Amino acid sequence: MIIEALRVFVTVTEQSHFSRAAELLNISQPGVSLHIRNLENEIGAKLLHRSPKQVRLTEAGHILYQKAKQILRLYEEAKQDVRLLQDQVTGTVHIGASFTIGEYVLPKQLAAFAAQYPLVAIEVTIGNTEEIVQAVRTKELDIGLIEGETQAVDLHIIPYMKDEMIIIAPADHPLSSQRFINGVMLQDQVWVLREIGSGTRAYSDQFIQSAGITPKRTYVFNSSQSVKESVVAGLGIAMLSRWIVRKELELGELTELRLHAASLERSFSIIRHKEEKTMMAAHMFIQRLLAADN
Repeated sequence: MIIEALRVFVTVTEQSHFSRAAELLNISQPGVSLHIRNLENEIGAKLLHRSPKQVRLTEAGHILYQKAKQILRLYEEAKQDVRLLQDQVTGTVHIGASFTIGEYVLPKQLAAFAAQYPLVAIEVTIGNTEEIVQAVRTKELDIGLIEGETQAVDLHIIPYMKDEMIIIAPADHPLSSQRFINGVMLQDQVWVLREIGSGTRAYSDQFIQSAGITPKRTYVFNSSQSVKESVVAGLGIAMLSRWIVRKELELGELTELRLHAASLERSFSIIRHKEEKTMMAAHMFIQRLLAADN
């Protein structure tokens, strides 16, 4: 079937390797080769440059890869529309989430959704906010869940829950004995930050700038987990979502530095492409997020 051949071709392209594609698709490597050979015969052009270490697309392969992704998506939508006639929610939902949401909020929601809709397959990609926005814009993802802001005019942006940001410090930090702190007390501190492109980093930078704070030194990590562990180890202070540090605060491994008369909040948002048809499975997942009591 041509759909299966296209699925094999897309997988080989994305894995850049025949054997890895065979493993993912649970078919033999000769079977993968046969699908590619039949597809090349059908198209009438060589699609892949093969080498022992890597597989690369030819010019014709680049054209087919983009169209194959669209064809496979349309095929999944068609299958879902037919199954809706039987009152079944099926299909595959490709979800992207920024780190805080993907690691601390999304798993609980996915478990509840999977229990209600067991015929829906879910694939999750976790990255920083900038990466997730870009993947939704290029239609690699059906839904994005981000913790930062985006001005992309080609996306629908739906705020769905509030997130509290807090400043954390090692348990033995000199400021840990203070009931409340202010911007002056945060001057000349060592800060542990997320990387550029992260929603958490954007929020931290905005706070530091608006408060007129000059850090003594900064360290940058590309995950919130690394930031948290670095603060626990005594490297410096940081600003993170309360979701990330709840356990460490309860265990006394971290201290919350409370700002006097200040609340640090941001919104988690759902994003999707304006031109992309929302499949029923994706629509139902969005409705669950909007209705959830987090």
